[in-house]
Amino acid sequence: MAEFAYRAVDRSGATRDGALQASCRDAALRQLRAQGLTPLRLVESAGGAPQEAAGAAVAPAPRRAWRRRDRGPNAADVHHLTGELAVMLRAGLPLDRALRVQIGMSAKPSLAALLDELLKAVKAGKGLSQALAPHRALFGDFYINMVRSGEAGGHLGEVMERLAEHLERLRALREAVISALIYPAILVAVAAISVVLMLGFVVPQFETLFADLGEGLPLPTRMIVGLGHGIADWGWLLALLTAAAVWLARRWLATDAGGSWRDQRLLRLPILGEVVRKYEITRFARSLGTLLGNGVPIVTAVGIATETIGNRHLRGALEGLAPALKQGGRLADALEAAGLFTPLALNMVRLGEETGSLDAMLLELARVHDGEVQSGIKRALTLVEPLLILTLGAVIAAIIVSILMGILAVNELAV
Repeated sequence: MAEFAYRAVDRSGATRDGALQASCRDAALRQLRAQGLTPLRLVESAGGAPQEAAGAAVAPAPRRAWRRRDRGPNAADVHHLTGELAVMLRAGLPLDRALRVQIGMSAKPSLAALLDELLKAVKAGKGLSQALAPHRALFGDFYINMVRSGEAGGHLGEVMERLAEHLERLRALREAVISALIYPAILVAVAAISVVLMLGFVVPQFETLFADLGEGLPLPTRMIVGLGHGIADWGWLLALLTAAAVWLARRWLATDAGGSWRDQRLLRLPILGEVVRKYEITRFARSLGTLLGNGVPIVTAVGIATETIGNRHLRGALEGLAPALKQGGRLADALEAAGLFTPLALNMVRLGEETGSLDAMLLELARVHDGEVQSGIKRALTLVEPLLILTLGAVIAAIIVSILMGILAVNELAV
């Protein structure tokens, strides 16, 4: 174990100095982040004296050949970067120094290269929003416009903190949905594997026993034996055809036509369709409320928030909001014309417009829908899980009963 001296910033913006024991630099960085600290300096001590100057920034961690392949910065990297920048900016660090510290803490070469590019643009006199513009595919219009509003108002640190909170809420909501779907997905996979194994390996074992009966076998037994024989002989071909069908389906669903077809079918599903609708409305309301709260004009904010909706059908229904607002209409009336928001949501938006607190009302609406989405998922799973279990049980029972019918027929023939 080595000893590392550090200087870090806590969540309140206060600077803290200290030392810790860790096996390597990466482990020391993980310990600091787990404590809610953002490192400004991290040096290994030798005999109690730091090996680096006190004012040095965190040096880049050594690259290791065995690490996973770097696939480039992703949404999780943006989330962590935003939170750490918010802490350092609110602690009073200049933007260029904060970016330099981030470069030193980055363990991904691609992220370090991106941050270095941002640092060069900032040192050349550009604003952070201008530096982010070439990376719009990664950060998105919502992020860039929030940063631009923070630069215009002179409170970039506060805006970055709000951005980090916004990204954290979206991440939590998305992970709640994914976590809730893991068990049904595993159940479906186990069911498919169980049926294939029974048909491909168990049923063929009885084929020689039933061979003498021929057409005298009961119809269910003949069907199960035929299926088992087909899977045992042509299973590799069926696997290839299934893989090809899945690949083609994914390619088609990635197109506009396929994506629109999928999104419309999702909205028509019982129970789950309403959950999907509220999930997308939650994203829209939180994005719009956050943008309005940071001074982004409402027409621009509505256009950006509409683009955050993943469902193409819902996004198309909301594309008329911005033109309606440009013509002097009210947001509540435009949302009512779109026909997507519930009466409660419309009344909250209308109240926000009348009281001048539209941003707060939209964020409150997002919070309310968060709970409704999670309860809707639980309610749907309460129905789906028993249905999947019963379906699996019925299929396996049908296979077993068909085999037993064949065995009984063989016994009758022997008697």
